[in-house]
Amino acid sequence: MSSPIVHLDVQVPKRGLPTRSDIESWVQAALRVARRRKPTELSIQILDREPAQAFNRDYRGRDYATNVLSFPVELPPGVKTPLIGDLVICAPVMADEAKAQGKALKQHFAHLCIHGVLHLLGYDHIEDADAEIMEALEIKALATLGIPNPYE
Repeated sequence: MSSPIVHLDVQVPKRGLPTRSDIESWVQAALRVARRRKPTELSIQILDREPAQAFNRDYRGRDYATNVLSFPVELPPGVKTPLIGDLVICAPVMADEAKAQGKALKQHFAHLCIHGVLHLLGYDHIEDADAEIMEALEIKALATLGIPNPYE
């Protein structure tokens, strides 16, 4: 598997945020457990509350900032591209969640980045059976990074 191309756009102060290398390793872990061997490209925006809330409101009809939004690429039939989509991550929401759950910020960030990438690859958690599959992949990807099960 070749290294994924990650277009990273950080629009918040970088203090306390993971490095580009961290994020790329998390993306790669998600791709590995999902057994994606094709070239892969995605964009990740790390935003403050207001712009993240605007994305959630404008694209999901929910007027609040959430931790991560996934926008899988939608291509016409027959068009091939390594692009799988875009992630929008709200840094303050993620930090608040990590604190409230007693988790290390970097580990929570890794979990939600992996979660978002799996959504871009077509996984979801609407049905219980699908949620079990997705959570198992998340746990496996995190374990390869030395990060404990976030659901325990």
